[in-house]
Amino acid sequence: MDLTFSKEDEDFRSEFRSWLDTNLPAQMRTVDWWRPKSEAEQFQIRRDWEAKKAAAGFCGIQWPTEYGGRGGSPTMKAIYDEEMAKAHAPRTVNPLGLAFLGPTVMAIGTDDQKRDIIKPLLHTETIWCQGFSEPGAGSDLAALQMKAEPQGDSYVLNGQKIWTTNAMHGDKIFTLARTSSPDGGKRHAGISMLLVDMRQPGVEARPLKQMTGESEFGEVFFTDALCPQTEVLGGEGNGWMTAMLLLSFERGSSAIGQYTEFKGQWDAVVDVAKQVDRGSGKAVEDPVLRQKLANSLIELECLKYHSWHVLTQTSQGKDLGFEASMTKIMWSETFRKVSDTYEAVLGTGYQVPDPQPGLSLEELTTMSLWSRSCTIWGGSQQVQRSIVAERVLGLPR
Repeated sequence: MDLTFSKEDEDFRSEFRSWLDTNLPAQMRTVDWWRPKSEAEQFQIRRDWEAKKAAAGFCGIQWPTEYGGRGGSPTMKAIYDEEMAKAHAPRTVNPLGLAFLGPTVMAIGTDDQKRDIIKPLLHTETIWCQGFSEPGAGSDLAALQMKAEPQGDSYVLNGQKIWTTNAMHGDKIFTLARTSSPDGGKRHAGISMLLVDMRQPGVEARPLKQMTGESEFGEVFFTDALCPQTEVLGGEGNGWMTAMLLLSFERGSSAIGQYTEFKGQWDAVVDVAKQVDRGSGKAVEDPVLRQKLANSLIELECLKYHSWHVLTQTSQGKDLGFEASMTKIMWSETFRKVSDTYEAVLGTGYQVPDPQPGLSLEELTTMSLWSRSCTIWGGSQQVQRSIVAERVLGLPR
């Protein structure tokens, strides 16, 4: 494990931190500034700010320079994630496009797709959604039923997608549909990945209200919507292989950004515990709660050093492959443990906390509610453990 940074890395950190100090106003780093704004207003502010960041050369840190990226190293990307978390900077408006679609288009897209997708995505001119899950095809993605039937130079799409991030703001969606019947009963056959315009008749996005009160997800209905046959990524019938390639770009990423964010939340939970009155004393004086705080801090430190290990491996050019499931397990469970500790501080009322002088609990409550989903999406803990057991440890099925 290498815990040092090169001069080039430190120069990048200084440059980016200086840019954030100049271009991220102090009020934008606080919950109070965002609270009175509608979800649409918040999204547009984040979109404009990210476009400004991209114009300054601080997006696509690891993307090749020929595609508008910085051409940086895995270590620079980790530094970027860490500094963004420390600065409480707005989260990206194009998470799935940046993490998945962009690298996939660079790898297997046509020249026209590279020209039309990558730069507009990077500069938030186009917001991309991912249309994989369906009401009857979540973890079992091969059960998807949405159809795309050839008609002239286009496909006609009919079906439904669900749990679509940014569905209400999306301009386009990369989605899986059946362009032909499964060959010989093989469910993975006959699937294509289509690049569909969401701003057309026949595409309807509806918000899904989450228990946090937000509507980050939505469901998307396709009724005789059109997609040009040129807008297939990876070739017709190759959708499953394209999807696996696309999802592989999540592998090997370090969780240093998550660690930094969760450690800040742990510090905030400690501050709350010092101020919440339990009647017989402050919450932080409870020995059981102190043990919970200590345990979650230990988990955080384990996540930090695991992240450094991953970063060292990827910086040396190693493809971690299925080992990436270990990182997903670690950061999502660590997040849950920090959240569980916050719940222990406030008791069952944490979901709708009573206002208390000097305390801002809204962000911590949202964090706690949101943490429930992180052990499910992106592959549930049970699925990830099966992957580690079979593909990493070589245990029998």
